[in-house]
Amino acid sequence: MHPTIAQALEIVASGDHERIAQILAENVQFLPPTYWATWTGRDPVAAVLGHVGQVFSDFRYRRVMGSGSDWALEFQCKVGDLDAVGVDLITLNAEGLIETFEVAMRPLKTVAALREAMNARVMSDPRFLKYREALS
Repeated sequence: MHPTIAQALEIVASGDHERIAQILAENVQFLPPTYWATWTGRDPVAAVLGHVGQVFSDFRYRRVMGSGSDWALEFQCKVGDLDAVGVDLITLNAEGLIETFEVAMRPLKTVAALREAMNARVMSDPRFLKYREALS
């Protein structure tokens, strides 16, 4: 397993989402499951992923698949009392940092609950006034 992927699994397991920035490329792109837009940049993406870590509960990776720079991490979690499964599709750059992080998730009802919870968190986080330009 690539060291960055192993580190990502350890960070998620520890619950210390503040450390996620250290494995993100400077111009990382994050494609969330809740809308058709992309977050770009280490600080904004780290902030979004930190909030996701607060919204998900009972999170665990079920399978890790991949090699080289392309990885798929299958997960299960809860958003409130709703169950979900999903896949983190990760591409690493030449330095071994995450350059693309795309999430596919189901069912729709849980994705809608995630969007609502994330919107509430982002609206109350003053950093996101500055990060608006990172969303395209």
